[in-house]
Amino acid sequence: MKFRAAALLPLLVLLFCQQPAAADSLDDTLLAAKDAARLGDRVRVERLAGELQGHELAAYAEYWRLQLDLKNDLDPAAVRAFLAANEGTVLADRMRGDWLRQLGKQGQWSLFDPEYPALAQPDQELACYALQSRRARGDAGVLDEAMPLWLNLIEPPESCYPLLEALILEKRVLADDVWARIRRQVEANRLAGARYSMNYLPQSQTPDPKTALAVTDAPMPWLVKTNLTGSRMHRELAALAIARIARSDPRMAAERLERLEARLHAGEKGWAWSQIGWQAAQRHMPEALDWYRQAGDAPMSDEVAQWRVRAALRVQDWGAVRAAIEKMPPALAAQPAWTYWLGRAYRAGGRVEEADALFARVAGQPNFYGNLADEELGRTIMPPPRAVPPTAAEMARVAADGSVRRALALFRLNLRTEGVREWNWALRGMSDRELLAASAVAEKAGVYDRAIAAADRTREEHDYGMRYLSPYSEQIRPAASGQALDDAWVYGLMRQESRFVSTARSSVGASGLMQLMPATARWVAAKIGLKNFQPGQVNDTETNVLLGTSYMRMIMERLDNHPVLASAGYNAGPGRARKWQADRPLEGAVYAETIPFSETRDYVKKVMSNAVYYSALFNGQPQSIKRRLGIVGPRAADAKVEELP
Repeated sequence: MKFRAAALLPLLVLLFCQQPAAADSLDDTLLAAKDAARLGDRVRVERLAGELQGHELAAYAEYWRLQLDLKNDLDPAAVRAFLAANEGTVLADRMRGDWLRQLGKQGQWSLFDPEYPALAQPDQELACYALQSRRARGDAGVLDEAMPLWLNLIEPPESCYPLLEALILEKRVLADDVWARIRRQVEANRLAGARYSMNYLPQSQTPDPKTALAVTDAPMPWLVKTNLTGSRMHRELAALAIARIARSDPRMAAERLERLEARLHAGEKGWAWSQIGWQAAQRHMPEALDWYRQAGDAPMSDEVAQWRVRAALRVQDWGAVRAAIEKMPPALAAQPAWTYWLGRAYRAGGRVEEADALFARVAGQPNFYGNLADEELGRTIMPPPRAVPPTAAEMARVAADGSVRRALALFRLNLRTEGVREWNWALRGMSDRELLAASAVAEKAGVYDRAIAAADRTREEHDYGMRYLSPYSEQIRPAASGQALDDAWVYGLMRQESRFVSTARSSVGASGLMQLMPATARWVAAKIGLKNFQPGQVNDTETNVLLGTSYMRMIMERLDNHPVLASAGYNAGPGRARKWQADRPLEGAVYAETIPFSETRDYVKKVMSNAVYYSALFNGQPQSIKRRLGIVGPRAADAKVEELP
């Protein structure tokens, strides 16, 4: 039996990588069916689906055909037949969800209700349809369940509006709740939604459409021209106008609020100051913390509350850090970042045992703050012992799984969106041994991002060599060495950029392993004298790595040869990375935590944590993330950084 399993695996991998000519022909047929579905050509999709019998992905063509039928009156029997034939697959779950969406729009609850419980992954739109159905049946508890949607769902799908409006009609939501929702929407820059929510206010507090538009779109002229009467409507609108002004000029907003605050009640005034503090904190303005203090105990959204901590971190006011985190809702304060920083604040205040207890909560987690907490407790960072590699039999069982087979077939056809869905579906409920086997199967098939995704999910048995794969070493290691770059940092950045998908292309057009924009690639190619460079070469592995590592070196030289600054610069541009420096030295961790762009902030943390693990794997030595983060020096008063493409 052991020999047969060992012999099976190479055949399975070969099946996904080298298809015979007949399979290639069917692959072309499948891709043609997908293209026909995109164009809405139902007749052609149906014809091509008939030619795909026996193909690994034949169900996809049938799914695309049914998708087109959904736009008309789809026969329930046809859907049920598809669901029965494909039960337990991601396609069946998606088809069920698509059908339920259509049934919900049409209010066909007798068909909706039996199918909804079988849906594995309901989204908010379908959850609201399910609540609508229960309400139609007279379920008295529905509105209790809908209440959290009022504040938390800033941009609700259409299916949720009947529930929100029912909360108004049945007086579950009063004027205070409506104004609170409007504030959240303005804070989130969802201005059309905020103006729509004003229709839910009592008539005496509802601004006319022209006024509502002026407050959100031209707040300063509205404030200057309006004689504020002190009515609830005028007070709330004034606070909203201040928040809108703060987005472009926090100091101007503070000046206007100082003139107005005697006419505002505590709630409106406190919220307005919190908005000014939030906008100022994101700009690293020195007044930010003082403006937050003027907000007092005003309720704050999670985003605004987190920036209160960052404002305090930026000026190293550990007392303010502690106070701000202790005021957070428990679920927010329990996140690794705020657990760690509260521990730091306690330690700065001499509360060492309490600090260590907090560090112990996150220490050992394989992330930025888990790494930092380890060091606070005197531990170095090393990957855990490597699990026993999966056997050939374990790999063969995983490779034979239908979802895994379909995922690898989809990746072979470069249908990555569908392939990722299939792969993620396959991983549900897998044991650690199965996850390690899935990781190995994906790695052998060259699907490196899915190998990492599977290895990332293990709970007790780990293989950090798979979590932190280092493919393309023949191209990457020499290129890093040629630019005098730390190869662990290069790999850490590349893992975050593309997960080693050589054909990766971002929504803004960045390409390849190192996610180079076309203009960046051309500029770097010219700078390094790469002759006859053509845009299509950016997805060639060797060229992409050469250009990407050269770009990393250029950024490093412009940013004090500091990897934290350079990581931020690679993601957001070196000019921004320089602008975010303070006028005093900052811990690298504080610099990273106070980056204004959420994407770049998360990116830098992950790149630096990745680099720690790559270094440990490459060198076999314990690592220090604090040493790697270092100190980010102050920004020189006359510092100018050439912004690169």
